[in-house]
Amino acid sequence: MTSSTDTTAATAATDASTHPDLTAHTIRNLSTEHRRYPAPAAFAAQANVDASEWDHASADPIAFWTKQAARLDWAAPWHTDHTWQPAVTGADGELSVPRAEWFAGGKLNVAVNCVDRHVAAGRGDKVAFYFEGEPGDRRTLTYADLEIEVKKAANALTALGIVQGDRVVLYLPVIPETIIITLAIARIGAIHSLVFGGFSAEALRFRVEDTGAKLLVTTDGQYRRGQAVPVKAAADEAVAGVASIEHVLVVRRTGDETPDIPWTPGRDVWWHETVDVSSEIHEPEFFDAETPLFIIYTSGTTGKPKGLVHTSGGYLVHASWSHWAVFDAKDTDVHWCTADLAWVTAHSYVHYGPLSNGTTSVIYEGTPNTPHPARHLEIIERYGVTTYYTAPTLIRTFMTWFPDGLPAEYDLSSIRLLGSVGEAINPEAWVWFRENIGAGTAPIVDTWWQSETGATIMSPLPGVSTLKPGSALRAIPGLTTLVVDDDGKQVPYGSGGYLVIAGMWPGVARTVWGNPERYRDSYWAKFADQGYFFSGDGAKYDEDGDIWLLGRVDDVINVSGHRLSTIEIESALVAHPLVGEAGVVGVADPTTGEGIAAFVIPATAPDNEHEVTAWLAAAAELAPILRAHITHEIGAIAKPRDVFIVPDLPKTRSGKIMRRLLGDIVDGRPLGDVSSLQEESAPRRIAEIVRAAQSGARAPRTTGLRSS
Repeated sequence: MTSSTDTTAATAATDASTHPDLTAHTIRNLSTEHRRYPAPAAFAAQANVDASEWDHASADPIAFWTKQAARLDWAAPWHTDHTWQPAVTGADGELSVPRAEWFAGGKLNVAVNCVDRHVAAGRGDKVAFYFEGEPGDRRTLTYADLEIEVKKAANALTALGIVQGDRVVLYLPVIPETIIITLAIARIGAIHSLVFGGFSAEALRFRVEDTGAKLLVTTDGQYRRGQAVPVKAAADEAVAGVASIEHVLVVRRTGDETPDIPWTPGRDVWWHETVDVSSEIHEPEFFDAETPLFIIYTSGTTGKPKGLVHTSGGYLVHASWSHWAVFDAKDTDVHWCTADLAWVTAHSYVHYGPLSNGTTSVIYEGTPNTPHPARHLEIIERYGVTTYYTAPTLIRTFMTWFPDGLPAEYDLSSIRLLGSVGEAINPEAWVWFRENIGAGTAPIVDTWWQSETGATIMSPLPGVSTLKPGSALRAIPGLTTLVVDDDGKQVPYGSGGYLVIAGMWPGVARTVWGNPERYRDSYWAKFADQGYFFSGDGAKYDEDGDIWLLGRVDDVINVSGHRLSTIEIESALVAHPLVGEAGVVGVADPTTGEGIAAFVIPATAPDNEHEVTAWLAAAAELAPILRAHITHEIGAIAKPRDVFIVPDLPKTRSGKIMRRLLGDIVDGRPLGDVSSLQEESAPRRIAEIVRAAQSGARAPRTTGLRSS
């Protein structure tokens, strides 16, 4: 998850001095001419956190997190706040596997902290979730309702043989049952692993096998883009022959709209015949703080996905406090984090952070343009959403859907705070987001964090921070982020390098499931001497010491020795009024080593958009304009070799552009793992356009570009 960007230097501190004019011009452009947005006085007066929190936290970070742990209910106190065994080189020359522990000896129940304690405090009538299904069905769950449903699900899990430490994989859409079963698994001390419901059977099977899951929870079908899509057959394919699987629990979601689902008697059980009929009485157990809570898988450019393990006590402390502080959580809030429930953002800012703070949330099953592009605006108005946390890719999509501003008929006046997470947000989109969704007044918390970190690491604090469009600024209290060079030395302000986290924090993933050496090598080996956690991202300090993300270090293009950030070029492209969205990758070039290929979704689509020649014609018209624009905004060195005008970009469900697939298409390589794609047809359509362009296919003289 990245914030935004602002310079060409990606990994070496020398880049800024090598191209000082280029770097300075880039900063001026991409910071939207140094725009600053001071915290509104009225907001600051009531903010949960003030500037003194940084001073308190920096004086003793361990004591700071211990204080935040006291916000939760513990059945037994801990005897040791924190221990850390860093990766060190032994006498045999081998680097040891690091080990962190927080609140050792303390016992708690995560689900009790998220549900039961609010009911016990007399707040059972408060709404926990407003659910809206894609077809328009709606459901409201109070905290008292949620407590009953979670207890019933916990009893059902026990009846199915699930005990503490067992793994349960969830292959579910954004529906209340997903929340309920997740909390029930936590309640009994088992370990959940959520898998996006749009993943392939192959991707699901890997996660089931890797975790050794005893139970898979899925649906008969799900709604996607206005259609009822069967799911059970893919689930069956995924678990066929997997020895660890004992049962498949099936939620009836689409019913008669997806008939004839396959069924294995004895193994498969219906939710309504198992969970719904279970007892509402369940006495919780309490578990050690280091008890594993969930396994979440991350995809890399190489190798199999990594199953990151997060534990109960430390993770919940980090998720709970960061939600309260970063989102300035109030009792009257209606919080909407638009992430799919299988994404780590939803783990922290739908499942656990908001619930631990007794917040009301919205969950929505469908796509944002079903049945019309203003569906999100409609939902914000209906439920009075106050905090809206979404991905920059959706913001940029809104910009193309509503080029003349949002439809006036929707009342968004309830919004008081906005949040950005996922793909980098370019400054122009940041400003559009604030002015259109936030009425020009709502602060934006532009968060940077990762699956590995558990919860937010860098973000403005609303009511405290002066905001800079496109920058996550700096670490939240209790944490320290640095930009360092190859030797682990902090670079000067104005220079770029690697983004690292110094020190320890409670939400950090403890290991990679079944592969601790991969955990060590991926995150701790590079800067083992300094004890830094390596994020894998490049970043740069501005003149104030605030941090601007450049994206993944492997998303750096080396053109004739000049290192260029893909995020920087994308931001410059998106700033042009003819561009709706852009993805940039490095591709093989016999002369420069790497060339720049830009994939652009135009602000207006061509007529005959289903024909490849229409997109080739659009490229013939727009490519010279966009190359000139990049030359002016960044410099000739950043001018794309290839400009492909395309209808879509390959994205994960979390909204991240899968740039490696774009590079594979241009260079003619096999695409590899595409299981995390949001839209499976996107690479095929892009490949058709690229192949036609590379073969020199003739385009018509005019594009017939029309308004989207």
